[in-house]
Amino acid sequence: MRPYLATFRRDLRFAVRHSADTAVVLAFFVVTVILFPLGVGPAAGTLAAIAPGVIWVAALLATLLSLDRLFAADFEDGTVDLFLTGRNSLLLIVLAKCAAHWLTTGLPLIILSPVLAAMLHLPAAGYLMLALGLLFGTPMLTLIGAVGAALVLGARRGGVLIAILVLPLYIPVLIFGVLSIDAVIHAADPWPHILLLAAALLAGLAIAPPAVTLALRSAAE
Repeated sequence: MRPYLATFRRDLRFAVRHSADTAVVLAFFVVTVILFPLGVGPAAGTLAAIAPGVIWVAALLATLLSLDRLFAADFEDGTVDLFLTGRNSLLLIVLAKCAAHWLTTGLPLIILSPVLAAMLHLPAAGYLMLALGLLFGTPMLTLIGAVGAALVLGARRGGVLIAILVLPLYIPVLIFGVLSIDAVIHAADPWPHILLLAAALLAGLAIAPPAVTLALRSAAE
């Protein structure tokens, strides 16, 4: 496991050295949420009704904004070629990179979400489901995004292409995440939606890394 832990730590150090990139993602998340009260008005009832969707859409877009750096630097400096020609499992390397990306992007979004939810007057009953849904959903956003990021390596206007590729695949995660919060607010059972998010995450862990490895091999050729 040493090579994969080294990859994980390397990506964390890279994120720390380029902390401005992470700050931009988090600032985008916060500013996007703040803009909605300015657009729809300060009425608490209106803001509470749209809060789950606003926070989830903002988290989705913020994750999308951070995907460019997932493989681009490794592709430019030849590290991807070393990954492909080395004896270590490329699947585990991809998982290590995705884990580092989630830790530096997804986890901060989860930590910030209750503060923004309070600003949007989300009922207290929805806080737990918001955090739990993001806990299962944001890793899935990273895994799906990793496939898109690998597919567009070396292409011009890669950020636009990533958005076109992955946004349709993000829709089920968005729907289940929002429905889990709406369910608990309206005294319904939120767990079917949370379990669907968990099932989607398990499926993503099984499907996304092999897809990323194939895309990396294609990009290297």
